[in-house]
Amino acid sequence: MRLTLPLLSGFAALALAACTATPAPSTTISTPVAQTSEDTAAPVALTVLVSIDGFRPDYLQRGETPTLNALAESGARGVLQPSFPSKTFPNHYTVVTGLTPDKNGIVNNTMEDPRRPGQVFTLSDTSVTSDPIWWEEGTPIWISAEQQGIRTATMFWPGSDFEIHGTRPSTFAPFDQRLTDFGRVDMLLSWLDVPADERPQFATLYFDTVDTAGHIYGPGSPKTASALAQVDAALARFVAGLDARGLRDTTNLVIVSDHGMAPISDEQLISLDEMVAPELVHTVWTGTFAGLSPLPGNEAEVEAALVGTHPHGECWAKENLPERFAYGANPRVPDIICLAESGWRYETAEKPAWRGAGGDHGFDPAHPDMAALFIANGPAIQAGADLGTFQNTSVYPLLAHLSGVEPVQHEGDIADVEAALR
Repeated sequence: MRLTLPLLSGFAALALAACTATPAPSTTISTPVAQTSEDTAAPVALTVLVSIDGFRPDYLQRGETPTLNALAESGARGVLQPSFPSKTFPNHYTVVTGLTPDKNGIVNNTMEDPRRPGQVFTLSDTSVTSDPIWWEEGTPIWISAEQQGIRTATMFWPGSDFEIHGTRPSTFAPFDQRLTDFGRVDMLLSWLDVPADERPQFATLYFDTVDTAGHIYGPGSPKTASALAQVDAALARFVAGLDARGLRDTTNLVIVSDHGMAPISDEQLISLDEMVAPELVHTVWTGTFAGLSPLPGNEAEVEAALVGTHPHGECWAKENLPERFAYGANPRVPDIICLAESGWRYETAEKPAWRGAGGDHGFDPAHPDMAALFIANGPAIQAGADLGTFQNTSVYPLLAHLSGVEPVQHEGDIADVEAALR
């Protein structure tokens, strides 16, 4: 079942106007009424994967998240290390496929594919991003679930509103940033108000409020703290909605973020145009990390100009990237990758940095500011478990275990999360 909502330009702080837009009346959802016991058969076990985009684990210490803190204290917690690059689409797809971006094919929020010359994958162009070719190097867990007869429902997730391997979730909604956090919760709860044999066993829920505030105001801003409180209230509403429906005792929550957030400023910019003549290269993307390919005949000159360390960054030929990045084999990765020091960004005259922003991500995944959240809570979760820091690929085998999905080949390690299981 597809629920049609107005489409915006993609996930997570794409434009200030979109970030601050007032939700349209058509996307304001009232609290669904829970079914009575006479209307409901035996509960079906449910796994809900929740993403709070851009949520740093240390945000839990800011006093704005009582619901999240309570879920962590009565469940399992850990710190996720994002995959490289520490960007939104790549890491969301890693969590649901168990594959690093180099393997799952979503190598950045913006990318090109030699099989689609002239096309650019960007968050705002669904005419391109809806093409299955971009997604089918990985298999999201909701696709495997549907193929195995397990119903799914996706309240936003990168790729979840597109057909992948010929399959879609049973219920989904195209991404609409104007739909409020409460509206998203209420819509997902309404999808549970069906007979037990029609209820999903796996669902996703996505919040971009914290990431948006972090980008605009910076991770330390009081306005980012307000965003934390807003999302925490939405989660409290969701848990209360599960309780009202008699579903809390059969629901496992897995709450993650895709990456953290680092402070930036307009004084910390690196001009690629000053490093290499623009007419010698094709710049695919700029920002906290840059991707460029020399134009034919200019390979040696471009590599001599870029490859190596330089003030506030380093560039590599993609085949020589540090092994820990697990990145560079995919043909969608440009020939040269430059990674900025935390807080710095690359730009060109044609692809300038966003001025006036307070925070960004995409830096080295091992940097503490890029760390991501992990909390699990529910009947299958061991209370008090602390998993420490682990790779986000290992969320996938946990999701498969909890939802009863036979996993496909992946790079996660169930040993990373076994301590979270009862």
